[in-house]
Amino acid sequence: MKKIILLNCLLLITFGILAQTETSRILSEIEKNNTTLEAYRNLNEAQKMENQTGIYLENPEVEYHYLWGSPAAMGKRQDVAVTQSFDFPTAYGLKKKIAVVQNEQADLDYRMKRSEVLFRAKTICTELIYLNTMHRELEIREQDATDIFEAYEAKFENGETNIIEKNKARLNLLNAQKAIRENETQRSVLLAELKRLNGGVEIDFVQSDFAPAELPANFDAWFEENREQNLLLQMVSNQIEMREKQVKLTKALNLPRFSTGYMSESVEGEAFKGIALGVTIPLWENKNTVKVAGLQHKVAEEIAADAQVQSYNRLKSHYEKALKLQETLNGYTDVLESVNSTGLLKKALDAGEISLIDYLMELSLYYDTMDNILSMKNELHQALSGLYYYDL
Repeated sequence: MKKIILLNCLLLITFGILAQTETSRILSEIEKNNTTLEAYRNLNEAQKMENQTGIYLENPEVEYHYLWGSPAAMGKRQDVAVTQSFDFPTAYGLKKKIAVVQNEQADLDYRMKRSEVLFRAKTICTELIYLNTMHRELEIREQDATDIFEAYEAKFENGETNIIEKNKARLNLLNAQKAIRENETQRSVLLAELKRLNGGVEIDFVQSDFAPAELPANFDAWFEENREQNLLLQMVSNQIEMREKQVKLTKALNLPRFSTGYMSESVEGEAFKGIALGVTIPLWENKNTVKVAGLQHKVAEEIAADAQVQSYNRLKSHYEKALKLQETLNGYTDVLESVNSTGLLKKALDAGEISLIDYLMELSLYYDTMDNILSMKNELHQALSGLYYYDL
């Protein structure tokens, strides 16, 4: 018995690894081939390059003046000026720091888009696992319905049953065949969607069993431990940091601006050369800019606080849903063992101890239980996908 239990545990662990590998393989392929993500990757690089512009010194300015006098006896005059303007020195360091934060934000934006695409793909994979599992179950039911119909058709030809019983068996077979066709239609639709997400490249998805469900023992502890993996919280935290630096930069830009350079003036027989110094006094142009930057920083903090609440509640809802489904699923699994008497029912039917209608009614109870179990497994793993959204 101990050997059997150990073997079952090893099989479950091995299957869980294989199932996760299959899904991970498909998600990796989609990440590589998805045209939307390719566009976002290029957009990300362009955005990061744009963030690096406007953070350096302004271009130097060169002026040349050629003037002729009137009357002509006054001669000609030539002026040359080369000047360089610059903000208060601390502004350039702040601009570079803001550019670094903006690049981090651009990467987070891309990772969020990536998560959206991969989450959609994962939900489809989960649905396909459910449909593949159902397909396997429906094939068993179709075969059983076929066997019953053939048996009753033979009985009818031998005069051992009537047309009503034969038609019941035929209707049972038609319903089983219809269920398989509907399942195949749904699978085709989802496989087509996976193909679209994979940049038009076909994906063969044959997994037909769910991996073991894993839930955190304590949600609050798990939420805090995974805060750094939460892209939404990272983005709003990054936004606060950027706004803080923006306030400092705005203050630096409200300090005097300077210009320095070289200047020369030449006239007939005379020449003047020297340096040029200038200062711009910030009186009116940047009025209220510091207040605006401060308000934007406050808004970023409020958005971050709201994101914290929204993210916590959204993930908590997925967690609670998964927890309840898991508890219900455990109860259904226990019930399934007690109602799974299909073999005995078939023997009773063959022996004439029960009627066909009684057999089908009893069998439908088992089928309904099995359908509920598979449906709940699908819902459970969809909820888990939402819970582990930022782990993709």
